[in-house]
Amino acid sequence: MRRNGPGGGPVRPMLDDLELPQVQEISTSDRRILAEHKAPGMDGSLLQNLGRDGTAVVIRGVATGPDLPTFLQKLEDKFRAGTPLPFTADIVADAEIDKVVIGDLRVQELAGLPERVAYALWLTQKIEPVAPMDTSGLDTSILDDALGLVSGLAGGLAAATEFAAGLSKFTSSLGDLFGRLQRFKQSIS
Repeated sequence: MRRNGPGGGPVRPMLDDLELPQVQEISTSDRRILAEHKAPGMDGSLLQNLGRDGTAVVIRGVATGPDLPTFLQKLEDKFRAGTPLPFTADIVADAEIDKVVIGDLRVQELAGLPERVAYALWLTQKIEPVAPMDTSGLDTSILDDALGLVSGLAGGLAAATEFAAGLSKFTSSLGDLFGRLQRFKQSIS
């Protein structure tokens, strides 16, 4: 799917309502998130695909002319806001990048011509989180059963603590009995 600008030509790179002038380079990169799981006692490992990060887009260009201060101020305001912005450019049309966040902005004054700066933008695709599953159809009585079992277990643990405390009265006499049994065993062998 190729988006066309007015007259069927290429789309000029736009960040929200701001046209990016004299773009000289646009590059993209994608990274997949993989988790490595090592199995105990086995050679090798398993990789789990956890999806991907948002696509990174780097744009480099030059801005000149009397509109330069206005352009730089608008760019700075969008960067400082840190909100997702609509983005369009030919190179990212097939990647289905609709919204981006400006991660870094660099501006460098170029020598030789007045009112001329080089700019670089590092953009990251804004990926909307997946909506949580609808849990309205789940049987909640399972939770009630589990809570009943846990409360019964808690009561049993309290009784076990009291039982162990009650045994402390007999430990000295039982310890003495155990010692006498060992001496008796040694005497008969």
